[in-house]
Formats: sequence, C-alpha cells, structure tokens
Amino acid sequence: MDKNLIQRTISGLVYVAVIILCTTPLGAELINKIHPGFIRQEYLYYGLISLLLLVGTWECIKIMKFGKGYEKWIVLPLVVFIYYVFSKRYFNHDFFFDFRLNEILAISLIVIAVVTLFKYPNELYYDSGKLIFTVIYVALPFSFALGLPKFSSYDGTFSLEVLFLFILIWSSDTFAYLTGKFFGKHKMAPKISPKKTWEGYAGGVVLTLVLSYFVEHYQPELRGNWMVVGFLVAAFAPLGDLVESQLKRNFGVKDSGNIIPGHGGVLDRLDSFLICVPVVYLYFILEKFI
Repeated sequence: MDKNLIQRTISGLVYVAVIILCTTPLGAELINKIHPGFIRQEYLYYGLISLLLLVGTWECIKIMKFGKGYEKWIVLPLVVFIYYVFSKRYFNHDFFFDFRLNEILAISLIVIAVVTLFKYPNELYYDSGKLIFTVIYVALPFSFALGLPKFSSYDGTFSLEVLFLFILIWSSDTFAYLTGKFFGKHKMAPKISPKKTWEGYAGGVVLTLVLSYFVEHYQPELRGNWMVVGFLVAAFAPLGDLVESQLKRNFGVKDSGNIIPGHGGVLDRLDSFLICVPVVYLYFILEKFI
C-alpha cells in the first residue's frame, strides 16, 4: 500500500477524532473518567479553537511573506487581542445573536477582505495590507466560532452545532469532489482551482441538503433550521477553498503548512470553515428575527 495513503489516512483519522472529542461532550467524559472533575467540555473546545487560531495565524504570516517591517511582529498580538475580546463573551455566555454593531462590522470586514483578495490583490503586497488581511481572515472567523455552541457549566451540557457544521462541510467537499469527478465538465474557476466544476458544486449542494435534512430531523435541539444551514454550507464552502487557493496562488505557495501529515496545514483543512462560520453565525442572528 502507498505510504502516502497510509500517512494521509492515519493523520486524517486523528484529525477527525480530535474534532469530535473537542466539539462534543465525549471529550470531557473520557478525560473525567480518568481524572474525575478534571475538565469541562467548554475548555476543550476553547483550547481547540485557540490552537487552530495560533497555528492558522503563523501559517498565514508565512504564506504572505512579510517583509522586515514592524507589521510582521504585531500580527499575532492583534489577533490574540481580538480573540481575547470574544473569549470573554464566550465564558460569560454573552453571545446573544442580536444586531450588535461590532459583529456586523466584523462580518463586513470579512467580505471586504475576500473582495480585496480577488479584485485588488496588489493591495496585499504591502505589509500593511498583509497585516490587515491576516487579522481579518484568521482572527474573526475563529472568534465567531466561539459563539456557535451553547453550554452550561452547571450540568455539563454542550451543544453540537460545531460538530455538525464540520460534518456538513466535510460532506459538501466530498460530494462536490465525487460529483465533479464523474460528471464535471464546466470549470468553476480554472485559474484558481482547476478541478472544481459547476456540476460538482451543484452535486455538493443537493447531497449536502439531503444530509442536512436528517440532521434537522434527528437533532431538533440544535439552534436554527439545519436545512438552511446545510444550504449555506454547501453554497459557501467552495468559496472558502477558492479564497485560500487564491491566497496561496498570489504568493506562490503550495500548502499553508505540514502540521497534518499528508493533508497540509490548518488553513488547508479549515479554508471552508473560515468562510462558513461567519455565514452561519450571521444566519443565527437573522433567524431570531424571522
């Protein structure tokens, strides 16, 4: 058997296991069987997102090849500060999903960053542009991710929104790939991602909607309507992949890193997640008013 395939399989299984343990009550339950009362699930989830944030920031700095100016050295402090602001809200249960100016502004900045990447890429060749893009592209989505699950420190409950968000993203990627492989003819973005086709995109949307129907039917306690979430994920997950592909293409980089052997870096694995999180978060805000 191909050694690369074995490596990809093992590292992929480890990656999925870590996601499951940190986004469901299972992680804390297993640890507390060994050391009773040692940790609560919200800390495991917070630790996971914090680690992904730090690694993702470092990868983005390497991709964008900062110069010798001061900008390179203030990226991480700015990212950590923004994340810290959201962290306080996370532990204070302060994500109420209403129209707060700072959250609408943050989502708007993500849109502006994506548009800049595709339409005005020359702006990112300046260290100031690299600084702003990195902070927006990495800090804000991971910060919003803290607001997706609901938890209670009193009875140990921890909701599964993030787990099923990952499942829908994985299914969207897989279904789009398989549909595109067998039926794809019309390229979506040949210069950025040659293998993506509109047929694959359509297949990803349809089949992810089928899966999201079962999520909605069998997980009624989840926030929002998961048929809507499934559609949003299938519609925007490919954009996340294109964003990271365009970023690497602009700077002549193949992979964002190698922290996950055979799969690349954190940004390679979470490109769709970084775009889907703010979209789903915005839906949860709007859903309260519908």
